[in-house]
Amino acid sequence: MVIDKIKKRIEYDNENDVQENEEHRSDIPVGKWVKCSKCKQILYKEDLHKNFSVCPNCGNHFRLSSRRRVSQIIDEGTFEEFDLKIDADNPLKMDDYIKKLQTLREKTGLDEAVKCGIGKINSEEVVLCVMDSNFLMGSMGKVVGEKITYSIEKAIELKLPIIIFCASGGARMQEGIVSLMQMAKTSAAVKKLNKEGNLYISVLTDPTYGGVTASFATLGDIILAEPNAMIGFAGQRVIKQTIGQDLPEGFQTSEFLLEHGFIDKIVNRKDMKETLYKLILLHKGGNRDAE
Repeated sequence: MVIDKIKKRIEYDNENDVQENEEHRSDIPVGKWVKCSKCKQILYKEDLHKNFSVCPNCGNHFRLSSRRRVSQIIDEGTFEEFDLKIDADNPLKMDDYIKKLQTLREKTGLDEAVKCGIGKINSEEVVLCVMDSNFLMGSMGKVVGEKITYSIEKAIELKLPIIIFCASGGARMQEGIVSLMQMAKTSAAVKKLNKEGNLYISVLTDPTYGGVTASFATLGDIILAEPNAMIGFAGQRVIKQTIGQDLPEGFQTSEFLLEHGFIDKIVNRKDMKETLYKLILLHKGGNRDAE
């Protein structure tokens, strides 16, 4: 939660009190501080960003925008985003859906909930997709599904590894069955990628849920995750109501999933770029010391 204003509540008896308070008011910059949701410490945003948006007190990994994620993973100046010119439909004719998309585009600077393109990791060329929870909670509709599928097909065409950073609340309900069809489409593309022998690394971040988890997010050759990421299909309350049983503590955290064999490794954000680089080299067979 960003602290935009820090001020005292003071009752003023007269105009002089107001003037005296103005003269002694602390000069605190607006929007420069953030509160850690885990340890509740107040952090200076610039210092937090220098620490890969990880809390220096408790190690909590803040959610990242796709722009910041790309800057952390891809070599500076090498990322070229795909320009697909695809726009969302409104198959259910929901009121204000298209207007809401336009508002989000203006607010976030994103055209949709995923950013896809080609870039280099320590000079190794890769196709990269980064989902962004700032855009309708990273939900997957027609555009997201098409952009992911196009990226996979581009990786096959160029014989490049593909890395997908997943962050999503699931399929986009505003697009109904069209959003659910993206699960099959992306999964079919991954199968084709697998047949061609291309490396696919999936990185699960907080949160990864719903139709994204049930499709391309969990189909990677190697599945990585950030610490304490929440990963699942349905929410804990929904599952409990459905099966009528108590659930294990923290059963949807990346740590629990690692323990039970659903993911391959938990990687701290500061180590993510180097880990991806080593995995790419190992797949190429060009560096036996990378392990």
